[in-house]
Amino acid sequence: MWDTLYYFIMVPMVYIAFATLVLGLLFKFAVVFFSPGIKGTLGTYPRRLPRMLGIIKDAFAVPTAFNKTKVFWFFIVVYHVAFVLLFIGHLELIREFKVLQIIPHRVFLGAGWVGIALIVSVLYFLFRRFRSPHNAISVPEDYLLLILLFLTLFFGSHMNLASRHLDFQFDLAKSREYLSALFTFKPANPSDIVSPYHNVMLALHVLFANLFMMLFPFSKMVHSVFAFCSLNLKRK
Repeated sequence: MWDTLYYFIMVPMVYIAFATLVLGLLFKFAVVFFSPGIKGTLGTYPRRLPRMLGIIKDAFAVPTAFNKTKVFWFFIVVYHVAFVLLFIGHLELIREFKVLQIIPHRVFLGAGWVGIALIVSVLYFLFRRFRSPHNAISVPEDYLLLILLFLTLFFGSHMNLASRHLDFQFDLAKSREYLSALFTFKPANPSDIVSPYHNVMLALHVLFANLFMMLFPFSKMVHSVFAFCSLNLKRK
């Protein structure tokens, strides 16, 4: 029974999660695209920079959050920088990219600190929602999504740190074989990526990642996909 459940989480559920994510985002884009236009303008002033430079500045420097509270701004920046590094690390799990090894490093980047930074940031975002006034505008899905993200990061970070500092067998070649097979729709048996003892940790990491992807398009966090669009509207 465990073998069947493990295979379902690692193969069919991954496809279901990605399909839900893509279709959900397409649905959201369609809703926005076919929505009635807004009369007038949403532009903000003053405008000290050209539109494109202003959009880039607002997206990466997050001045609105900085002006509101420095602590919140700090964790937003830490989270997004760490997330980019995490994304690069997962790309290296699929195949080797020589351009990413200009500075030689072991997969993942950050020697475990990236995962820790993300976990601390997500915990801050989660507990922040229990405080006023944020608890008044939070709905159950807000907490659920952050909990799913925390659990995904926790088990992933646990495996990364264990492979560096403990007797944890993680076969990078097998991981690339498994993920490459998923992308070519020729799924391979994922049971030998790690030692049998740690299969549970990997399954939990992938399970919570799948659930997060399936919920993401229908949550408030989907605003991140439309960030550049909304910032463009503010500068029209």
